[in-house]
Amino acid sequence: MCGIVGYIGKRDVAPLLLEGLQRLEYRGYDSAGVVVTSPKAPGLKMVKAKGRVRDLEAKIPARFKGTTGIAHTRWATHGAPSDVNAHPHMSADNKVAVVHNGIIDNAADLRRKLEADGVEFLSETDTEVLTHLIARATAEKLEDKVRQAVRLIEGTYGIAVLHADFPDRIVVARNGSPVVLGIGEKEMFVASDIAALVMHTRQIVTLDDGEMATLKADDFRTYTTEGTRTTSEPTTVEWEAESYDMGGHDTYMHKEIFEQADAVDRVLRGRIDDRFSTVHLGGLNLGAREARQIRRVKILGCGTSYHAGLIGAQMIEELARIPADAEPASEFRYRNAVVDPDTLYVAVSQSGETYDVLAAVQELKRKGARVFGVVNVVGSAIAREADAGIYVHAGPEVCVVSTKCFTNTTVAFALLALHLGRTRDLSVRDGKRIIEGLRRLPEQITEILKQEEQIKELAELYADARSMLFIGRVRGYPVAREASLKLKEVSYIHAEAYPASELKHGPLALIEPALPTVAIVPDDDLLEKNRAALEEIKAREGKILAVAHRHQEKADQTIVVPKNEDELDPILMGIPLQLLAYHTAKALGRDIDKPRNLAKSVTVE
Repeated sequence: MCGIVGYIGKRDVAPLLLEGLQRLEYRGYDSAGVVVTSPKAPGLKMVKAKGRVRDLEAKIPARFKGTTGIAHTRWATHGAPSDVNAHPHMSADNKVAVVHNGIIDNAADLRRKLEADGVEFLSETDTEVLTHLIARATAEKLEDKVRQAVRLIEGTYGIAVLHADFPDRIVVARNGSPVVLGIGEKEMFVASDIAALVMHTRQIVTLDDGEMATLKADDFRTYTTEGTRTTSEPTTVEWEAESYDMGGHDTYMHKEIFEQADAVDRVLRGRIDDRFSTVHLGGLNLGAREARQIRRVKILGCGTSYHAGLIGAQMIEELARIPADAEPASEFRYRNAVVDPDTLYVAVSQSGETYDVLAAVQELKRKGARVFGVVNVVGSAIAREADAGIYVHAGPEVCVVSTKCFTNTTVAFALLALHLGRTRDLSVRDGKRIIEGLRRLPEQITEILKQEEQIKELAELYADARSMLFIGRVRGYPVAREASLKLKEVSYIHAEAYPASELKHGPLALIEPALPTVAIVPDDDLLEKNRAALEEIKAREGKILAVAHRHQEKADQTIVVPKNEDELDPILMGIPLQLLAYHTAKALGRDIDKPRNLAKSVTVE
């Protein structure tokens, strides 16, 4: 995996493909490649390079012309980063070229069979297997060749295929990894992410799993892998191309941290019902009678989305008094969980394409469960698979590390908790209190971000730490977990998060002056309990950075965050720690928007 771009039309294709790859660089990758052809000059020409897109661009010769092409940025799964392992992969006769996102689970078995038939492999990748299968397919049409090949493979794929004998078309297919068509004027595009398309068209078609498409310059058609035609009408993308620009910031992460006040305003806009002290969530399709029948809420996500789910579960229990918990989707899908008809399952994903979450949704649907989606990308796979859901309206999030989408997701959960609470036992007074707190969030976020210089100084102070400990209690614990993840992702400093009450059950053994502790200390009914944890750390000469609503005497430094309602405080308390991670990474010279070994949209297991 990571990024696919393709074009067929009349324009010189190589510059378009390189531009598309550059717009997908945020997804994380280690190599890149491009192959082009043209009906006027059949035959495939390919260039590949380990490294960045600029390294690929430097290798492309002047006479590299074509009007049809596919390109790819690879994030290594099978085989180390190298020129040879980079996509596209070409068949031995130089007639078939394939770019592929996903993982072919039975690649080793297929490879052995092909090698026994005399096929010589150049790369270590699973994708090359698919290339040879298409080249050896006996069907006459390219579409049928691809169909024959994908029937033999097990696993996930989003692919685009060129064939020297069919220079007038690109054939694409999807199973578990996104493929998006861009519909232009006598030109067509394909990509794994709309970010590569919005410069040229806002009319898109998103393929479903088990669906294929043939793109020609003036037409496209979609059909299943079994050959049945499907009807796919283009939809209009809301996001503008300018949404993917840095807007004067040094990095996308910095830009997206500072977009959070506006992003939160968007997720609230048009959803608050002051008359009944509740909210309108039209996408839920959940009436009061159905809401009252829910006996449990189970939230499924991965990474940052899972942490947002932890905060969401707490808000649902507090406001709606419904038992709720969050679990990593990657664990849930493998443990043969009991599926309860009275449980509402909520799938959380920024991209709406996270494979572990999508697989969990599909398994839940197979067992008859009711599944809601909380996603950012309209029309994504999870949004389409779920029975209903909430869009978080964070806008495009380009940095691999999620910030504004995490915040908007937690706000979306606050809306869901309020909706469920007001259909049950949450009073009008408490509903009004939460609404007023939600409305204060954008202004309070802006207030927090004004402390950037102070937080930058703190980051530089702690940047030489080899490890950090993050602690919080109840509402603060999910904040600590997410802050720990942010620091690891972007700065590569080891970090762990623990419930503050668990310190005395083992982690205190780690405390020493060289291990700083970041403590989440909200001004709520557990304030004194949290202060006791700070006492335990100071007694062992540990350094403490507190995130609190007022100065903490036992802390070496305190970042003061504005107070909101107790239930909503976790939404705000993580924001200064996003800046702490950012400036720590900057002090260490990290590649902030593209952390090593990570990808934005994780569409493999």
